[in-house]
Amino acid sequence: MLNFLYEFCPVLLFFIAFKFYGIYVATAVGIIISALQLLLTTVWKKRLDRKQLITLIVFVFFGGMTLYFHNPIFVKWKPTVVFWIFGLILLGSQFIGKKPLMQRMMENMLDEKGSLPLKVWKRLNLAWTVFFLFLGSINIYIAYTFSTETWVNFKLYGILGLLFLFSIFQALYLARYLSVEK
Repeated sequence: MLNFLYEFCPVLLFFIAFKFYGIYVATAVGIIISALQLLLTTVWKKRLDRKQLITLIVFVFFGGMTLYFHNPIFVKWKPTVVFWIFGLILLGSQFIGKKPLMQRMMENMLDEKGSLPLKVWKRLNLAWTVFFLFLGSINIYIAYTFSTETWVNFKLYGILGLLFLFSIFQALYLARYLSVEK
């Protein structure tokens, strides 16, 4: 739970900054907090978190364009690009390497509850791929169809809600393959 709050911190601070100061201050806050988060994670865990690095690079690029051109559409693209990059990385991992990326990321979290067959990991990996591609698509639709305020609200509530819901479905799917006691 603490890790989730830590990962969610830049989105929350972006949202708060937007509500009080607007999209341009929120964009600057998001970039700064993402950079600090990457630095803190690197120092604390003594390794570079690639997910945070990708997010920061995309945020600096698109957020920088938003600030330079004074046009919020660029920062609205950031979640889409990040989700699509993650989706494509997951898709690539279906075919490259011995284990799909979701297996490499989650295998240790299962502890002694059991192990999953490779086909289950591949399905889960593919499900996350499709989910990230869907999230990116819905984000860009909302960015072009609705106001900036609606987009910011979706970024906080909609994306968070969809991630939470998808995680519940993932847990229910995985529960069928895991033993309660070992």
